Amino acid sequence: MNRFIYSLLFYLATPLIILRLLLRSLRSPAYLKRWSERFAFYSSSTGFKKADIIFHAVSVGEVHAAEPLINRLLDNNPELSVLVTTSTPTGSARVMALLKDKVAHVYLPYDLPGAIKRFLNIFDPGLVVIMETELWPNLIHACSQRGVRLLLANARLSEKSLHNYQRIPHLVRTMLGQLDRVTAQSPNDRERLLSLGLAEEKITVAGSMKYDMTINTEQVARALGDKISLQGRPVLIAASTRILAGEMEEEKVLQAFRSLLGSHPDLLLILVPRHPERFDEVFELATRQGFSCARRSRESVADASHQVLLGDTMGEMQYYFSLADVAFVGGSLVPTGCQNIIEPAALGLPVITGPSLFNFQAVSEQLLQAGGMICIADAQELAEAVNALLASEEKAAMIKSAALAVVEKNQGASDRNLNEISELLLLQALKKAAGH
Repeated sequence: MNRFIYSLLFYLATPLIILRLLLRSLRSPAYLKRWSERFAFYSSSTGFKKADIIFHAVSVGEVHAAEPLINRLLDNNPELSVLVTTSTPTGSARVMALLKDKVAHVYLPYDLPGAIKRFLNIFDPGLVVIMETELWPNLIHACSQRGVRLLLANARLSEKSLHNYQRIPHLVRTMLGQLDRVTAQSPNDRERLLSLGLAEEKITVAGSMKYDMTINTEQVARALGDKISLQGRPVLIAASTRILAGEMEEEKVLQAFRSLLGSHPDLLLILVPRHPERFDEVFELATRQGFSCARRSRESVADASHQVLLGDTMGEMQYYFSLADVAFVGGSLVPTGCQNIIEPAALGLPVITGPSLFNFQAVSEQLLQAGGMICIADAQELAEAVNALLASEEKAAMIKSAALAVVEKNQGASDRNLNEISELLLLQALKKAAGH
């Protein structure tokens, strides 16, 4: 496939994309808003202006990874104008909550040639930083044609994604050839990208920027205060739980929780679904199964009568983790790939996951090898692992200590990416000066 065929197919698929937005808006009304931005039409209220650098962070995880890097960049270069784009409303909300007025923000338009051209004409960046592996052929081609520098930062490529990209080798090889620099999360990610045709001199292994997460001390302190009201109850969190093809990960967690109540009758379960549009259905699932449930959005914290606390607020994950004694990280008992396992480890929790780890494969391997994480196969093993950790403070402390050591050892990726950005900005400045 070449870029012309790709663009034609994208145009033909646009009505289906709009229909998908409408369907998603039935559960998450935010998908009904700001449609014009998805086609690079902006109202005067957007307050758009020329951006020196654009960071594209598709959703919440990428925004959290980019935040320390953007803050350090602006601390060193306060004169820079930075635009952060996302593709999801949840990602958009996190940009505005974490970075506030330090940056401008819009949705990245769909990868249609006309929309991308309008987008670049308006913001006219000197450098575009694409977080992880959001490879959009028309965006990359248009940047290359305009002389905009391109950095693929914090890049990761699972075996599944590699096989998908191998189906369109010409298109992928062309995109990779147009990138200026790539920073890979791990040696395995580097090798996979090289196998797709990326030039060896363009790529370095910088590690994962998610190790450089910012601890929200206000959330941690608030959770420790609220934990007093729990009067010593043990707390299990199931974070970022997912659904795939009707298979609800929360059903498996609740099965394990019911088993655990036999040995820990005062155990509190915090359930935090990955997507806000699922809050209501997860609450209904837990109540339908006979559990007494509270909602974070309505009660500040669960009282003694509640067995389950639904984490139905956005941007409070560190608060939820800081309430807990043990963390299960979702996306791993359904085959969607686990969510962020670094965050609970960095906050001093023993971490449990299921077997689906491809979203954090390299990190998972590091934690497992160090003894800083437990991987289980099903609901029964989840219950057994939680029970063992609650029964042995020594075992829990060993896992926490091993995980923290891995986190500390792997910090610094944001600084390494910042060096790449500084070099590319310098090259762009020299090019601009030579042009004059």
